[in-house]
Amino acid sequence: MKNRIEEIRNRKGIRQEEFARLMGVSRQTISSLENGRYNPSIMLAYKIAKYFEMTIEEVFIFEED
Repeated sequence: MKNRIEEIRNRKGIRQEEFARLMGVSRQTISSLENGRYNPSIMLAYKIAKYFEMTIEEVFIFEED
């Protein structure tokens, strides 16, 4: 699953460390999410989307095989 977290986070001027703290996860988790190495739980995906005032579908791009 791809996502736009890094793009949106950078546009809002938020550092990975700060965003991780706000989401209650480690900076490494945010890095892994942004690099597509980790898929978030539905709760984390919802929390991220809510923080950005977007829908989950606007932040995360689901690609079927």
